[in-house]
Formats: sequence, structure tokens, C-alpha cells
Amino acid sequence: MKINCIVVDDEPLSQNILKKYIGETPGLELIAVCSNAFEANDVLHAGQVQLIFLDINMPGLSGIRFIRTLVEPPLVIFTTAYPEYAVEGFEVDAVDFLLKPFSYERYLKAVNKAAEKLNLKMRRNQEPEDFMLLKSDKKIYKVNYNDIVYIESYGDYLKVNTAEKCIVAHEKISIMEEKLPEDKFMRVHKSFIIAIDKIKFIEGNQINMTNIVVPIGLGFRENLKKIIKNEERKSST
Repeated sequence: MKINCIVVDDEPLSQNILKKYIGETPGLELIAVCSNAFEANDVLHAGQVQLIFLDINMPGLSGIRFIRTLVEPPLVIFTTAYPEYAVEGFEVDAVDFLLKPFSYERYLKAVNKAAEKLNLKMRRNQEPEDFMLLKSDKKIYKVNYNDIVYIESYGDYLKVNTAEKCIVAHEKISIMEEKLPEDKFMRVHKSFIIAIDKIKFIEGNQINMTNIVVPIGLGFRENLKKIIKNEERKSST
């Protein structure tokens, strides 16, 4: 599978390094090299791009602000010389964060993570299921996606809550997020994933669900707005 990618960076040296690395990586197809977010936006609207190598500190519109404007952003690997942006970068679900200057080996590790995410998404689309299996207390539970109201993280453990029961599983929320269907669930906080169809109403920085009020994390507000807009478009067609 070829992964179509673009480079978005205002520094020619950084552009050239990434062009060289991408050229040496089987499975990657470089579609365009852009100097700013506005050029990248035109490329994204013109064709299918699965992966962006995106600088954060750029004139006009930063990489993080740019990603937050996209309704359905591709996978993102941030590239920057400023480590203080790392936390904010991961809040927008970046695949990885490369600190300049980075080696080919470190770059390749990030690319492999992106490829794994794309392969997982493809398998989900090809073999859609309406349930998942959860191991808890030496038992394996079959949990229908339609029954889940929300999922709450406790470190390396999760509470998967339905209207009738709560199952505690030894799983990280980031791994669970990858497994769940994107059209049914969304992460709204570092500790919460919710079922979109179980939202009663949103008020301020909270979401009122079937049996709980869930906080909206600062880094997840823009993503929530995009989901709401998508749902509004679906209902109007």
C-alpha cells in the first residue's frame, strides 16, 4: 500500500532532508512540498493525502492551529526545533513528534507508527464488526458497540460503561481509541471516550450523557466541534 504524504515546512533545509528520507522509504509517495499551511490546505483539497510531515512554528498559521481547522485531518507527524510544543502536538492526536535535527532511524520509527495506524483503519473498514471482546477478571466479555455509553481511563486500566454494567479492563485509552469505530466514538478528554449517539446535550465545557456528565478537555474541543458539524450535515441531507 502506497501512503500519499506531503511535507509542510518553511525551511528549505528541513524540506530537503524530508524529501531525501521519503525518497529512501519504500511505500511512501511524496505528493507535494509546501512552505506554509495555506499551500498545504490547497493540496489537501485537491487530492487524497494520508500523512503530513508538519512543522509547528510557521509564519501566518502554526502547524497545530492548521490541523485544528481540518474537519477530517490526515495522520500527522510533527517536525519542530521546539520541544515545548510536544504536549500540545499530542493533544491533536499526532502520530509522533520529531525534534529537529532527527536521524533517518527516528524518522522511520514515526513512519512505521503511521503505517500501523493506517493498516488498522483499513482492516476495520474491510471487516466491520459491531462488537469487541474485553478481558476482565479472568473472563472474556462480548460488548456491543451500540451498548457503550462512555469509556473512562484509570492509568493502564479502563472502565467500559454501558447502561447496564461496567467492565474494568487492563488496557490503555490510546489503544482502545484505535480499536473503536471512528463514526461511533470520539475522545473528548485525556481520560474519556464517549459514544456520539449517547450525547444528550453539551453545555459549556461538559457533555451530558445518558448517565454521566463528562468534561471536555482543552485539546479536544475543536475535534468535538468538527464531529457536531458532520452530524448536522448528515441530518440535513
